[in-house]
Amino acid sequence: MNEFIEMLKRVKPGIDFEHETALVDDGLLESLDIISIISEVSEVYGVWIPSDEIIPDNFNSAEAMYELVQDLKEE
Repeated sequence: MNEFIEMLKRVKPGIDFEHETALVDDGLLESLDIISIISEVSEVYGVWIPSDEIIPDNFNSAEAMYELVQDLKEE
């Protein structure tokens, strides 16, 4: 999880990914940020996030994103 948070910080510096739980809802992540995260996840973890999984609930926290990536890796 720590490596995942470090990756998120490289994509979007200045956000407290360890504690924020409403990244999308509070406007801390915008659509271009999410696209950048998806691209980085694909490059680093070899996982592509399908369009039907690109919903606010999956991107509101680092934990939610990490769980999504782990679930997709298992498929």
